[in-house]
Amino acid sequence: MTITASQVAELRKKTGCGMMECKKALVEAEGNMDEAIKVLRERGLSVAAKKADRIAADGVVDIKKKGDLTAMIEVNSETDFVAKNETFRAFVSSLLDTILDEAPADVTALLACKFAGSDVTVDDKMKEMVFTIGEKLDIRRFILVRGTTSTYIHGKGSIGVVVLFDADEAAAASEGFAEFAKNIALQVAAYPTVYLDRSSVPASVIAEEKEVLVTQIKNDPAHASKPEAIIEKMVTGRLNKFYESNCLCEQGYVKDDAKKVSEYVADTAKAFGGKIAIKTFYRFEKGEGIQKREDDLAAEVSKLVNNQ
Repeated sequence: MTITASQVAELRKKTGCGMMECKKALVEAEGNMDEAIKVLRERGLSVAAKKADRIAADGVVDIKKKGDLTAMIEVNSETDFVAKNETFRAFVSSLLDTILDEAPADVTALLACKFAGSDVTVDDKMKEMVFTIGEKLDIRRFILVRGTTSTYIHGKGSIGVVVLFDADEAAAASEGFAEFAKNIALQVAAYPTVYLDRSSVPASVIAEEKEVLVTQIKNDPAHASKPEAIIEKMVTGRLNKFYESNCLCEQGYVKDDAKKVSEYVADTAKAFGGKIAIKTFYRFEKGEGIQKREDDLAAEVSKLVNNQ
């Protein structure tokens, strides 16, 4: 049967797939639009399976708010080219809508949710996107936070930050609160750290750090013969440096390093005539910790030659 250009255009509009793929699907489905969409989805499953062992280390971090809910997500792609693709970014934005509407507990639960504005699951939509875009995609992580937050996106999605505050009405309603909250989010983005404050550091981590510091001091000929009490004081002093490097509230404030972040928070609360505390923070950096595959060019060339 004859497949018209308008049919191909309509299927492409509905699925986002290439012209030739749409035409092939329509031919296979004998012109039935719904069947053609099904064919493309099935092909998407096959393509997604073939790409499953690839490494997706690029991508984007995005954030969206709805009422007192804030969602942040990291979705990975194989290349920066796809990460900049508007279709991919629209997909990530709709994933955030799904999270805000459905409040899934984890990525597995998210994949089972209905994709926002559609009648298919997120998992099915992912497979369609893999087929359409031609790269492996991966929903790596997301968070959903309820309460007073400040957010920041750096570099068109290379880093995302959400900071959750405990602020009373007097502080939260103050004219300068939004700027203050944004400054804290910028701090988190600029100086990555693990813990909120000293009380957040696990006792096991402190014990291990003390052990390392004691060993370092005793292995230094200049300090090895010093009394244990003196060594203990030296360890305490060096632990303060550890806190400054690893706790947000102990860091020097990015816009005035003469004061700590905790002092900036306290000074701001006093100026607003209210109470403010940082409850927690989240920082996603695109691709952090993912081992990127380094292709061996010589091995690839050898493989091509031997297969000829």
